[in-house]
Amino acid sequence: MTIRPVELSKAYRLVQLGATTMLSAKHHDDADVMAAAWVGLGGPNKVIAYLGTQSYTRRLVEKSGYFVVHIPTAQQMETVLYVGGHSKSTMPDKLGNVPLFYQDGCDIPLVAGSAGYLLCKVIPNPQQEQQFDSFMGEIVSAWADSRVFDGRHWLLDEAPDELRTVHYVAGGQFYAMGQGTKFDHGPGQD
Repeated sequence: MTIRPVELSKAYRLVQLGATTMLSAKHHDDADVMAAAWVGLGGPNKVIAYLGTQSYTRRLVEKSGYFVVHIPTAQQMETVLYVGGHSKSTMPDKLGNVPLFYQDGCDIPLVAGSAGYLLCKVIPNPQQEQQFDSFMGEIVSAWADSRVFDGRHWLLDEAPDELRTVHYVAGGQFYAMGQGTKFDHGPGQD
């Protein structure tokens, strides 16, 4: 085995193996969807999302106080790249090419085909948002495709390949969630 130095500007990629996400937001009749690589848990029932100042979606989140985190599947890789590569600022009809639907109790559009969705209410922290582009949201509703999540556990081993969650690592390269391994002992048996 050889251990090599990693360029510091690329070091974040060592821990960026979590699920790729998309974020949607809406204010009045204006909605957008973006790809978001830097989204993760911020504690029990909390999500942290990095939203750069150039993001059209960020403006909608700031105005509405809500966003939805989508967990895309392998069949959505093209959609993830599309919403991540186009800004509504320069392409007002961007969402015309994205399959959207609305879930009861949520007026923010959801991208059809995702494995799961988390509706989040922003927990305001202006200093964190302005200085670090970091938004924390409380999960107020959640939905999942029952073919891949049974309400408590992921079922990716039984799911078709196109429904596996994806992980974006840079340069158009995705990895689909692989085969799971289960242990019958120790903590985490819930």
